[in-house]
Amino acid sequence: MDDRTEQLNRTFSALADPTRRDIVARLAGGDANVSDLAEPYEMSLQAVSKHVKVLEEAGLVTRSKDAQRRPVHLDAEVFGLMTKWIERYRQEAEQRYRRLDALLGTIAVDKTTQTKEVS
Repeated sequence: MDDRTEQLNRTFSALADPTRRDIVARLAGGDANVSDLAEPYEMSLQAVSKHVKVLEEAGLVTRSKDAQRRPVHLDAEVFGLMTKWIERYRQEAEQRYRRLDALLGTIAVDKTTQTKEVS
């Protein structure tokens, strides 16, 4: 497996958890420290910190040292990789649907022609 595939695996695995997806959504609005991120959840600060660590290991977030704080930031580069992967398969599916539409259109025209010939 190449590095990009490994990165995608880690990313999608990290985002499989609804709490981590929520954390990512909240970080889209701006940086936050772990205690801020833990606020709406009924779980320990340690549990939220573990979720952040999974996101960090997946490359979705980074943490920096800002005096006593350790703000968590989203890393846009990984989202670009995910978007490219999703877009590739979206385009393939769209092409299949266009081919199906064309085939169904041909069948509909054939039926119309046959109906007119019988009348």
